[in-house]
Parts: sequence; structure tokens; C-alpha cells
Amino acid sequence: MVLGAAAPAPRPPLVLAAASLQESMGEAADAWARAGHTRPTISFAASSALARQAIAGAPADLFVSADEDWMDELQKRGLLVAGSRSDFLGNRLVLVALRASQVAVTLRPGVDLARALGNGRLAMAEPDAVPAGKYGKAALIRLGAWRGVERKVVRAESVRAALALVERGAAPLGVVYATDAAASRAVRVVAVFPAASHPPIRYPLALLKASRSPDAAGFRAFLLSPRGRAIFARHGFSTGR
Repeated sequence: MVLGAAAPAPRPPLVLAAASLQESMGEAADAWARAGHTRPTISFAASSALARQAIAGAPADLFVSADEDWMDELQKRGLLVAGSRSDFLGNRLVLVALRASQVAVTLRPGVDLARALGNGRLAMAEPDAVPAGKYGKAALIRLGAWRGVERKVVRAESVRAALALVERGAAPLGVVYATDAAASRAVRVVAVFPAASHPPIRYPLALLKASRSPDAAGFRAFLLSPRGRAIFARHGFSTGR
């Protein structure tokens, strides 16, 4: 080490965050950096993909999932720091279309969503793995619409990929989170899925045992603090407080 040289900055936390958190988690990371910390590195993808990365040994510090199932999987495998798992955020599920679209749908039992689609496709995150897709499939089954639209579904790798399909006009309708719709200038909310039609949308957060960043626990505490939660509330998430 060169005498008088500054000590190297600690490695910033690497956060594996659900794709639907892009704007809000980015703002939280910026706020943390403005407070004098090294800005966290955020990796956004479907919770399923991120969980598999953690299982494969990715050197990450924090995991924020868009559902409890994938966090449960990491917990069962002993990959979470004991006592660090916390309920973090909530969301709503919505049906979206391009702003110029005239389509109207009422999401109630017996809804004929296939008719509303016509020859078009329904954009969804992968219904058998990605949280937004799993919630969407559960809701469509509950409303009696899944059988009619299953073959029309375009299975996207994440909820943001599903949103992009609608934004590009590749699908006339899409199932996304309310916060995704709010983040897009290209789409409008056609209808909100009844809360009782799908499991509660919860985002748990936890430290990973693979964590090596000394700032990871501090950033977790910031996210859970009133100031941190307020950032996510401004983006439309429910914070439970």
C-alpha cells in the first residue's frame, strides 16, 4: 500500500430487485448515495431469475422479491441471514392498453376477455414462474377467463417485458402491476383486478448470506425506514405503514 494513499472504498451493496422496482429502487439508491454512501448496484430482473442467481451462488447482498414464494425458496435453502427477512411493499394488479385504445373491460366473474382481445394477444409475465404472471393467472382463473385466453398469452420474461409488448403495440392488452402502469406514458389502466381474485401481492426483502458489503445492512435499514418507504409510496406501492 502506498503511504498516504486513501483506503479503497468499500464494495457497494449488490441488490437483486424485482423488475417492477426499477424507478423506485433507483431513486432509493440515489438517496442513499446522497447521504454519503457508495451507491448500491441494482440488478433488475424477474424475481424467479434473480432467485435462481442467488441459488447458483451470485455474490449478492440483498434480495427483494415480488412474491413470497421465491423468498421462501431461498429461506428453505438456508441462503438468508437469519432475522433479516421483512415484509416490505405491496402492489395491485391491473389490465393495461395503449392510451389511444378504446377497449373497455370490466374485470368481474365471467368476463369474456378473449372477446376483448379479438385476434390480439395478452401480454403477461411467465404465468408459471414470474410473480406478476402467477398473480395474473390466479386472477384470470378466479374470474373464469383463463381457459379462454390461455392460448392467446404472450409469455414475457418479466413484468416490464410484458409492459413493453403493450407499449410497442405487439399486444393490445397486458397484465402488469399498477406501479408499472404508472411508470409508463404509453399505456392506460383499463381495469384493476379485484384484490380477492389473487393472492396478496407482497414484496419481501432480506439479506443474503453471500453478502460481503459492509453497507448492505445499512441500506436494508434505510429501505425499511420511514424515509425509504416514502420513496416507494410516491411510486404507488403500499408500504404497510
